[in-house]
Amino acid sequence: METKLRIAVQSKGRLYEETMELLSEAGVKMTSVKRTLLVPSRNFPVELLFLRDDDIPESVAMGTADIGIVGLNEVLEKDKAVEVIKELGFSKCRLSLAIPKRIEYNGVEWFNNRKIATSYPVILQKFLDKNNIKADIHVITGSVEIAPGIGLADGIFDIVSSGSTLVSNNLIEVEKVIDSQAVLIGSKKQKLSDEKQAILDELLFRFDAVKAADGKKYILMNVPREKLDEVLAVLPGIKSPTVLPLANNDWCSVHTVLEEKRFWEIIGKLRNAGAEGILALDIEKMVL
Repeated sequence: METKLRIAVQSKGRLYEETMELLSEAGVKMTSVKRTLLVPSRNFPVELLFLRDDDIPESVAMGTADIGIVGLNEVLEKDKAVEVIKELGFSKCRLSLAIPKRIEYNGVEWFNNRKIATSYPVILQKFLDKNNIKADIHVITGSVEIAPGIGLADGIFDIVSSGSTLVSNNLIEVEKVIDSQAVLIGSKKQKLSDEKQAILDELLFRFDAVKAADGKKYILMNVPREKLDEVLAVLPGIKSPTVLPLANNDWCSVHTVLEEKRFWEIIGKLRNAGAEGILALDIEKMVL
């Protein structure tokens, strides 16, 4: 029987979608996932166990799943015997305290003797204890942001991404407590077999290749040889750019990789330095 690495993943939501996208970009093809708890890959020795996000840390800690992909916020809140193997860089958000925007805020002491609504009582209590704040924590499983408006709480402690939900409920973020993102977790107690560790190592290698290519462009250009030094001085590539000869000995071809966020800034400088015929290509994977 083929050894498979079992990965616990969120069954729905933005983190689910981005997890499936990462696996797809890493070349892991899945069979149909609709209404199925356990789904094997068609071409890679893994199987996905679909769970609620707050059940993932415990399933990994107990060994029901070998590893899991879940938000760091859930790892910290559930406080199970798991460890972060790798930060995955997507589904980024933060856990913050917020209050009605009409109220004047004078620091974290404002929360003394106040009622705070949250779905993350463990993380909140640790923050309050650290800051010597005595507050009444009111646990709510959903729609935390409406609590102040209906008189259920003075403030809230919840996930913030864009902040639009706070604005629509007349709330303002006043204290960021933690940053969160999707992480790959493993058990502190359940050691992987050599076969499963080898599968995990290959998966991590593929994830790194996908992440390395994120936000990068492969750039090709033609450069007069007399302008080559000037063009190379502009390029902030990963390593030394590749310079290839052309049929016309007075010209050469230069290849490099640029961060997409700096693309237009660099391209303008390259044109001014004498580069022509500049091509920019998307990069799917990059092995460093």
